[in-house]
Amino acid sequence: MVFKLFITFFKIGLFTFGGGYAMIPLIETEMVQKKRWINGEEFLEILSVTQMTPGPIAINFATFVGNKMSGVLGSIIASFGVILPSFSIITFIVLFLEPYFNTEIVGSAFMGIKSCVIALILFSVVKIFKKSVKTKISFSIFTISFLTLFFSILSPIKVILTGVFFGMTFYILFPLKNSDSFEKGDKNDIH
Repeated sequence: MVFKLFITFFKIGLFTFGGGYAMIPLIETEMVQKKRWINGEEFLEILSVTQMTPGPIAINFATFVGNKMSGVLGSIIASFGVILPSFSIITFIVLFLEPYFNTEIVGSAFMGIKSCVIALILFSVVKIFKKSVKTKISFSIFTISFLTLFFSILSPIKVILTGVFFGMTFYILFPLKNSDSFEKGDKNDIH
């Protein structure tokens, strides 16, 4: 299992550019659909926690999944697996390709990579939105949070903590109604 964790997270680290958010579709495909190490609900929970904990999303994700599958050793091996490709590639680039950084070909390549990364991040946002925002309350919290961040009214940390507060408050006050789907349009749904 430890070897499988290393290989899987090495592949995730090797074939994604643009940081943690660009890795989310590949992480989900590998963890939920192919390996079935976690389910969709666990994926969203881990994703939420990885965004709140310090450090890169991919490393935090590797740590959580590695720990679930093989304990502390699994955490270490999975984290090492996701770090190794980036470390190796950056070392190679700095040692051998630095003189070519300012060429037109390299600039064009990075422009293409940036465009793909934006598409991957947008894909992740849409997919996570569809899975996470299922009630009228969660849609309201999402909309208010988005507007607050967009207009820089509060810091992201304060927005997250406020969202946690409101989410927990509504869950405590209306526990049975939280399972009502936003898509169902139930007339009795206060959410």
